[in-house]
Amino acid sequence: MKGQELPILDRPVLLTGAAGTIGSLLAERLSALGWTLRLTDLVDLPIPVPTGSTFDRLDLEDFDAVHRLAEGCGLILHFGGVSTEHPFEAVLGPNLRGVFHIYEAARRQKARVVFPSSVHAVGLYDRSAVLDQDCLLRPDGYYGLSKAYGEMLARLYWDKHAVESVLIRIGSVLPEVGDERHLSTWISHDDFVRLIQRCAEAGQVDCSVIWGASNNSRSFWRHDARRKIGWTPLDCSDDQAERVRGKVTDDPVVERYQGGKFVVDDYSRADFPPSAMFDDD
Repeated sequence: MKGQELPILDRPVLLTGAAGTIGSLLAERLSALGWTLRLTDLVDLPIPVPTGSTFDRLDLEDFDAVHRLAEGCGLILHFGGVSTEHPFEAVLGPNLRGVFHIYEAARRQKARVVFPSSVHAVGLYDRSAVLDQDCLLRPDGYYGLSKAYGEMLARLYWDKHAVESVLIRIGSVLPEVGDERHLSTWISHDDFVRLIQRCAEAGQVDCSVIWGASNNSRSFWRHDARRKIGWTPLDCSDDQAERVRGKVTDDPVVERYQGGKFVVDDYSRADFPPSAMFDDD
């Protein structure tokens, strides 16, 4: 962000959701790179606190606690909150009110934010669609809706307050591909960590959208802001295709949409709506 007195990584980095699968990965890998991390979650870490890091239990709905922990930070990696499809009331507090608290903290600290959006913010597009960063959001449930909200909140805070964000529409952060859908959505651990590094090291990111996937030939997604932040994925799902051939469900709703299994939670249509896809090249 312009006007920052110190480079981002000369200040502590706040990582919320540090006890989660992705949070734990980042805690271990980023601390090994020498980052000064303030780790937090609502539950205890499943791993030892990495050397040079601290850990505090924190409820994202506690406005004052979020602000205390963010004090002095140059970057907030916001991976906290509900991470799967849940009823609206369960998502409301941590994923809507919580992300508001994060952005208010970033505003006060002049910190950059990495917000993990999701494929589920666009999950009701057909798998035949090829999406660019400026596509309309089509969330596939309340979790995806919270990610769409987070993206819009980030845009508001950039336009009104110059709070920089990188919005990563994460596909599937996994050690390896698990089924045929993952051939389109997979991002390797190494590519993901390199992406987070670039989010911190890039000179200015404004409010940028990145598709969180490796260099997969079957990807649902194409144009985004990766050149702006200087990130190029190095891995690819293609060499795993034979191993997962035929690994699909028997549900036509799951197999039609980019969001996969999340789509069928509370899905009540008796018919398919018109195809939700783009016709451009």
